[in-house]
Amino acid sequence: MATPQKTRPDELTMEVVELIGEVVARYHADYEEAAAGHALTGAQAKLLSLLSLGPLPMRKLAQKLKCEPSNVTGIVDRLESRGLAERRPDPADRRVKVAAATDEGRRVARELRHGLRFAREPLVGLSEEERLALRDLLQRMLDA
Repeated sequence: MATPQKTRPDELTMEVVELIGEVVARYHADYEEAAAGHALTGAQAKLLSLLSLGPLPMRKLAQKLKCEPSNVTGIVDRLESRGLAERRPDPADRRVKVAAATDEGRRVARELRHGLRFAREPLVGLSEEERLALRDLLQRMLDA
């Protein structure tokens, strides 16, 4: 049985892949800088941002961060010691603990989002129509 031959991506596709890689690298660097401005690691800032959207079970946080639950426990411990997060019983199943952002944690998460210059500044130079088109194209890539 013959294996299907993969075609090489064209130059334009490779250029787009490289540009996406550069955008991702700059976004991560900007995120790390914003996190450091609040004496947080990138992982702590990402977890806090997730919690600012609503309480989540520890296992769900581990899935979203693509790490082991024991790592999430340590991150939540550090956020909790700073008053940015807390553990609560899950209202649906009191045996399960959820992590939740405190009021202060939500304030810090909001400041983190506002501190992401790279993600925001270039987009301001695009028209609303261009931003909508970019959003839609990125969503199509993620949905593929």
